[in-house]
Amino acid sequence: MSFMEKLYLPAILKGMAITLGHMFRKKATIHYPEEKRPFSPVFRGLHVLNRDEEGRENCTACGLCAVACPAEAITMEAAERQPHEEHLYREEKYAAKYEINMLRCIFCGLCEEACPKDAIYLSETFAPSNFTRKGFVYSKDELLIPNPKTDKEKYEQAKGSRAAQTKNN
Repeated sequence: MSFMEKLYLPAILKGMAITLGHMFRKKATIHYPEEKRPFSPVFRGLHVLNRDEEGRENCTACGLCAVACPAEAITMEAAERQPHEEHLYREEKYAAKYEINMLRCIFCGLCEEACPKDAIYLSETFAPSNFTRKGFVYSKDELLIPNPKTDKEKYEQAKGSRAAQTKNN
């Protein structure tokens, strides 16, 4: 090794040149709440249980989504609709209990593909963070989309742009 190599000056200068080059590049970081990063059109986010235009639940508790789920993250219990509940449920059978364990979910989208009634879809939002395991088990109340008759703005926001695209195709 030469005297200059023993002092590590060429290596230090080379490292400083790399650092200086990175200082003037475009930043990869985004400022999240103010800026939203664009998601891929095939992004699979948080699950949503869908309603029809009249505000009735689409889910008939057939169980195909639970069977299709490779991670076994979906559990449901079916119940019979009562005579005075026609305004709540489309069919005579409905999901009395519907839960998704997001810690087990792998966001594969097979539940969405298996559903014959388009009752479940993966939205464009990602699952929020939580401090407990129970916070990641979403019940039917947390998964249901807002009622289109009472909360039209929240309903359209929850539908997102992907739902509008699939409706047009």
